[in-house]
Amino acid sequence: QVQLVESGGGLVQAGGSLRLSCDASGRTFSMGWFRQAPGKEREFVATISWNGASTRYLDSVKGRFTISKDNAKTTVTLQMNSLEPVDTAVYYCAASRRLNPVPVRRSEYEYWGQGIQVTVSS
Repeated sequence: QVQLVESGGGLVQAGGSLRLSCDASGRTFSMGWFRQAPGKEREFVATISWNGASTRYLDSVKGRFTISKDNAKTTVTLQMNSLEPVDTAVYYCAASRRLNPVPVRRSEYEYWGQGIQVTVSS
């Protein structure tokens, strides 16, 4: 059983930073972050390959968000800088057994965290 444990998140003013982390029970996967704002579909935010060598981002977060893995490749972090009110959403960590290419679609992820709230005030 794979459990994804998310941490971080919270409330921040526009222009501020937050850091999200997700632990994959000591196992190595391709891992990603998705988000869902009220009344909207869940959307892809960022992904990183199982070995940390490849990343992809939603266009609107490029240059502001950075996804990375720890040395053991079992924990993923999303550093979010220059946050904007439009970034407000529940953020979900996800893990995929897909190796190449890095997964970007919801259907490519087998395991999901419970979600964590990120709120950016104007």
